[in-house]
Amino acid sequence: MISQINCVTISFLLFLIGMFGLFLNQKNILIMLMSLEIMFLSLSFNLVLSSVYLDDIAGQIFALLVLTITAAESSIGLAILVVYYRIRSTITVELMSLTKG
Repeated sequence: MISQINCVTISFLLFLIGMFGLFLNQKNILIMLMSLEIMFLSLSFNLVLSSVYLDDIAGQIFALLVLTITAAESSIGLAILVVYYRIRSTITVELMSLTKG
């Protein structure tokens, strides 16, 4: 049986990997989106873990809500990237400021 401390450690490590992906790779927008997904996944994993540990279903409901919002965020982000790629023929974060207006 896996203890609660090990699960929280795994969740924390997933969150750190996501944060490092955001801060260390600021050139590729796809990797930044994947890093955000990893951070949201670690949050929902932590919510489900606390729900199981406290024998309450509220954490699982919040985790489902987080996963739903994350799916909507990623689909909108990828749609924006497809439109941006059709206009500029490249996906770089440095040129994102050119689309203001």
